[in-house]
Amino acid sequence: MLSLLSIVLTFLSLVIMPCLFVSWRLLVPLSITNIRRFIKTAASQSNNREESGTTGEKEKGGKMPKHVAIILDGNRRWAEKRGLGPSQGQEAGARTVMENVKDYFSMGINTVSLFAFSTENWGRPGDEVNYIMDMFEKLVKSEMSNLRRYGVKVSVIGKRTNIRESLLDLIREAEEATKNNKEKHLIVALDYSGKFDILQACKSLAEKAKNGLINVEDIDENLMDKELMTSCSEFPNPDLLIRTSGEQRISNFYLWQSAYTELYFPSVLWPDFGGTEYLEALDWYQKRQRRFGRRV
Repeated sequence: MLSLLSIVLTFLSLVIMPCLFVSWRLLVPLSITNIRRFIKTAASQSNNREESGTTGEKEKGGKMPKHVAIILDGNRRWAEKRGLGPSQGQEAGARTVMENVKDYFSMGINTVSLFAFSTENWGRPGDEVNYIMDMFEKLVKSEMSNLRRYGVKVSVIGKRTNIRESLLDLIREAEEATKNNKEKHLIVALDYSGKFDILQACKSLAEKAKNGLINVEDIDENLMDKELMTSCSEFPNPDLLIRTSGEQRISNFYLWQSAYTELYFPSVLWPDFGGTEYLEALDWYQKRQRRFGRRV
């Protein structure tokens, strides 16, 4: 009898209590299905030591990604469905980020990239763009203390020539304040273009070759990786890229870096992408068998 009681108490302490905690942190309903997901994702951490996104490596299913990239799509459609304006959709999308950012790293994920504003987005109506930039400033100001408390390193990548100076000052302040954090890295792509990223990397390598700093024969994928904006990350190539809203394209985001990335396209609009949907994406990723061009 005592032995049975001991087994029950051990099960509660090792399985149910952690599941309750994760459920509370991610705001996910505690169901049998989600308990299985929690156990599966937790178990995968013990052998998740493989470096992210390296060409030619093989990876069996069950491992967790080291780098998750997310295209935050569907804010305006979310607002239209509810008879709201575009700005209210952007606000809802921003709330989704802030409410979940600390939990994006909860399964041992090191790097999370958010495609927040593309270079092409400058073509939207001026009042909408101004509102988005105002919102970025407010978010950096209001959330900086939380990100520091969570131990998150912040990097903002993209062209900076068109970004207002007041926002640039806040970005520099955030990057400086969090630069020593290592285990959690949040990359925000602002005025980012995958084509431009490749182009500026090529120009940099050409300039170095012209000045005799490198030989043309030495230019390879590793040197290219070091010139891309994602070189700020220990894991520059995403293992998993999520685009919400059901659109099935990557829209000029991480063109070089996504060569062997698993692409996941849920139909849910970004403001509704919460803890349950994030777990579903990770569960889907774990079932994938990554071959990187080789037979397994």
